[in-house]
Amino acid sequence: MKTAIVGLPMTGKTSLFTILTGVHEAARVGSLEARVGIAKVPDARLDALAKLFEPPKITHATVEYLDFPSISKEALRDPSYLASLRVVDALAHVLRVFESNTVPHEKGSVDPLRDFEDVDMELILSDLVVVEKRMERLDKDRKKIKNPELDKEFALLEKLKAELESNRPLRGLEFDDEDEKRIRGFQFLSQKPMLCVLNLGENDAPRMREIEEQYRNGPLKGRAHTAVTAICGKIEAELADLSPEDAKEYMASYGLAESGLERLITATYSLLGLMSFLTAGETEVRAWTIPINSPAVKAAGAIHSDFEKKFIRAETVNWKTLIDHGGYPGVKDKGLLRLEGKEYIVKDGDVLVIRHS
Repeated sequence: MKTAIVGLPMTGKTSLFTILTGVHEAARVGSLEARVGIAKVPDARLDALAKLFEPPKITHATVEYLDFPSISKEALRDPSYLASLRVVDALAHVLRVFESNTVPHEKGSVDPLRDFEDVDMELILSDLVVVEKRMERLDKDRKKIKNPELDKEFALLEKLKAELESNRPLRGLEFDDEDEKRIRGFQFLSQKPMLCVLNLGENDAPRMREIEEQYRNGPLKGRAHTAVTAICGKIEAELADLSPEDAKEYMASYGLAESGLERLITATYSLLGLMSFLTAGETEVRAWTIPINSPAVKAAGAIHSDFEKKFIRAETVNWKTLIDHGGYPGVKDKGLLRLEGKEYIVKDGDVLVIRHS
């Protein structure tokens, strides 16, 4: 899963990307130069299981982030920029909330909601161009041949056009499976899930959760497939250079229980509709990423395609239950290790042992 970090100039997005992933060098993404990095999904359950099994290897789930050049009208008219942005699964829009005399805002004042609306409007206009071009082509094709599928696609595009012309992003629409398949290839930008990342100043850091809630339940409330999280770039830069013990103490001085970057990663994971199941043993403790509501057979496929093809059963237990009973022998003795079939819906935090032929 790929998430693009986007935003206007001077919002702190590139600094956050560097802290998040540790990546400094640019790389090619399609025909565009951007920076690509991997961030671990924080998971205390892995640490707890590692203490129990003491394996030589601990593997976290990951999220891939791409740091794109600053978003603008010009950038969204660049075919290479658009093509590279369309392949991501979600957008993390860094919104500047911090004030600074030394770092001027390109629009002369700090207004996160204005910046959000301006960028969203550019995404909407970009999608409208795609829709109108496709409708022109379809109109010509429908005059040449009679095909019900072309008529259905045209009717769907008319619906999308009306939404976009009303200045509403496509992420607010719900589609059935057939319509979703019809528009999938367009990879509309305003349809992509959006994570709003509020970049606060140091003075606002103690009120991070409060400010986050103000936006979540205020100006950004009720927006489909849109999530909100808050961070303080200055604090995150300081934390990056500290040991885990010192970092914890430093965060406590601001009344923070966890870093903003941990919440950013977790929010991305949640926005994309993902969760983790776990595997645990003496060789490795690992988190595996799957979509929420995945059946056991698909979870097996995340580990290895052969496991999906040759799936028999999944031995299943909750991670906390496994720890509370000291490992597999303890849960087996108590009858707490269940055997589940292909259709079992895996729950976040399940520990699975896949049986296959």
